[in-house]
Amino acid sequence: HYSTSLSLWLTGWTVLWFWSFCELQNSNTARHYSLLHNTSDYRVLLMDEDHDRMYVGTQDYIVSLDLHNINREPLIIHWPVSQQRRDDCVLSGKDQNGECANFICLIQPWNRTHLYVCGTGAYHPICSYVNRGRKAEVRAVPPGEVSRVSDTCGNPSPGLTDYIFHLEPGKVESGKGKCSYDPKLNSVSSLINRELYAGVYIDFMGTDAAIFRTMGPQTAMRTDQYNSRWLNDPEFIHAQLIPDSSERNDDKLYFFFREKASDSGSSAVYSRIGRICLNDDGGHCCLVNKWSTFLKARLICSVPGPDGIETHFDELQDIFVQRTQDVKNPVIYAVFSSSGSVFKGSAVCVYSMTDIRTVFNGPFAHKEGPNYQWMPFTGKIPYPRPGTCPGGTFTPSMRSTKDYPDEVINFMRNHPTMYNSVYPVHKRPLVVRTNVNYEFTTITVDQVDAADGRYEVLFLGTDRGTVQKVIVLPKDEMEREELILEEVEVFKVSQQLYVGSTLGITQVTLHRCDVYGEACADCCLARDPYCAWDGKACSRYSASSKRRSRRQDVRHGNPIRQCRGYNSNANRKTMETEQYGVEGSSTFLECQPKSPQATIKWVLQREGSDRKKEIKSDERILRTDQGLLLRSLQLADGGIYQCTATENNFKHALVRVHLRVLNNETVNLVLTHSGLPMASLQGVGSPGTSRAPNPQYKDLLQLLSQPEMGVINQYCEGYWQRPANIEKQNLNKQQKDKPVREQRKPRNRRNHHTAPRQQT
Repeated sequence: HYSTSLSLWLTGWTVLWFWSFCELQNSNTARHYSLLHNTSDYRVLLMDEDHDRMYVGTQDYIVSLDLHNINREPLIIHWPVSQQRRDDCVLSGKDQNGECANFICLIQPWNRTHLYVCGTGAYHPICSYVNRGRKAEVRAVPPGEVSRVSDTCGNPSPGLTDYIFHLEPGKVESGKGKCSYDPKLNSVSSLINRELYAGVYIDFMGTDAAIFRTMGPQTAMRTDQYNSRWLNDPEFIHAQLIPDSSERNDDKLYFFFREKASDSGSSAVYSRIGRICLNDDGGHCCLVNKWSTFLKARLICSVPGPDGIETHFDELQDIFVQRTQDVKNPVIYAVFSSSGSVFKGSAVCVYSMTDIRTVFNGPFAHKEGPNYQWMPFTGKIPYPRPGTCPGGTFTPSMRSTKDYPDEVINFMRNHPTMYNSVYPVHKRPLVVRTNVNYEFTTITVDQVDAADGRYEVLFLGTDRGTVQKVIVLPKDEMEREELILEEVEVFKVSQQLYVGSTLGITQVTLHRCDVYGEACADCCLARDPYCAWDGKACSRYSASSKRRSRRQDVRHGNPIRQCRGYNSNANRKTMETEQYGVEGSSTFLECQPKSPQATIKWVLQREGSDRKKEIKSDERILRTDQGLLLRSLQLADGGIYQCTATENNFKHALVRVHLRVLNNETVNLVLTHSGLPMASLQGVGSPGTSRAPNPQYKDLLQLLSQPEMGVINQYCEGYWQRPANIEKQNLNKQQKDKPVREQRKPRNRRNHHTAPRQQT
């Protein structure tokens, strides 16, 4: 996936498509779902591709949604706490922010027919089992029972049959060590061979953090209690099983978290990766029922400066593990943020398992005393090496950690941290954002097979409730180029992503190829690996398609080579339109390229001249991402304006507008004699409403012999008739079942609207 060169870097980020929440819904490429029961906190998600369902945990509810359409036949389970339990929680001083409820914190597959679920239980964690049935298994719905949730209009949808989805009666058990008491404290878990491994806070006050193993035949295990060298006020992010070799006894579970630095007096936050052996049974005399193979290392995501000083993104936010053909070597994508008073921003770093294992096989961190610096341990390391799994490749004769010598166990207790840190691939972040009013919070990566290779597309959730769709391409041997394909607002209010928030669940289509238009060049220049030009329009690309006319070039975006023979008449097809403005007023010439990476150039050919002059911004002229704003129009501003897009040395005209500037005095004279108020002049050039022609208008044109009267007449006739023409055109389009593209045209924005940041 990545070379070993250390000199690759990003060249910056470009303008992107921005889709608001309403535009996204109108485009029919996203679906939003939320319950109608005043619930919140849709955060715990589990995807079940075997059953084609997605399970969602929220406050007091467990929901089963259709993977293909989350609004089609959702199934719900109501799992509240008793009134007595709620009252006890309130009496204990909680519920200031509604915490005395059952917030679902864990959903794990138990077997083919059941799920294992846990909730906070109003500060008294509880767990149970959910019967989800076998795939496509249905049952008869008893009279009066409806397990399907009401739709978004409040209409229930009962049927004669229903999918099986209910809590198993009488199987509620304690959730201590499986789910945190406080819903604000994040928990991570992994259910492996019916043994539950979890990173949680296990006490009512939220001070005792631990990595726990419960259930199953093996001994219950945890990290050393109140030992800041092991865990120091951690925030758990993710847990992932990654095998070390073909020997199952070498299997390790990796935990990703951030924690406070263990140095006294330090307020720094470090991002960590820790690991344990699945077959760890603890020590014989020391570390009894505690992990004897727990190790951790620091994750570094930083930007090196010219003076060698690194700028760190220390706060780990999210992890995505990208599987590869080699299950032992997945690619780790991590989102970081930095919220210091001097420097704020976020970044995405990529890590290889080779680098991670090298650090865990390296020197241990050692400190002689509280006033000493951390140094690599230089003494004799006991055998077997601390952190090695029993019965594995290197310890086939030791079947349990209880067989390890006491010196190994004592060394582990005092040296859980590795001295070296884990650096990302290329020693630099893949994506960086600074000086922006948002931060990345979540990440998902999709592998897409395009015509010119396989690409990793990053979907980055932000704390503003948006998702950015990004790809990073090698530009040359020294640099990388980041392309932000689009940004979509998946929630009305900024909340935690992806896909859940406190408001609900949003299902977003990964591709919206139709927004790039029907031209081959526009589709090619978009460089979206999901899309290709099929000979008629920009459509979803399929690697199995045998159509020779499909055109796509993600790496270079070269329409000259890809669209040869399809773009020869591109400039000739650009239609010239007429637009009118009044002297002294303002007018706007719209021009939006289909490709967000295109560079726009405006040129003007004045009346009676063959010379074309490039237009640049000044005190009267403002170039925007949407077009050209002309303020305080002058008669000399009249002429033909042409908007040209340039990308990768390919140029094509987008818009040709013949601007006619009307004399202010003549227009005022016409409005005065026609009985129209002077304020109506403000409506000139904005066809928002229609008005009937004044019967005195034609008489005035016969009385006045100004040279501009013919132009004014043409302008006014067009202005009055424009609404009728637009209505007629829309009616024709509806009859032909063609989408009205103007209603869902995305907007290009360089800057984001300021929104209050919400903690996730």
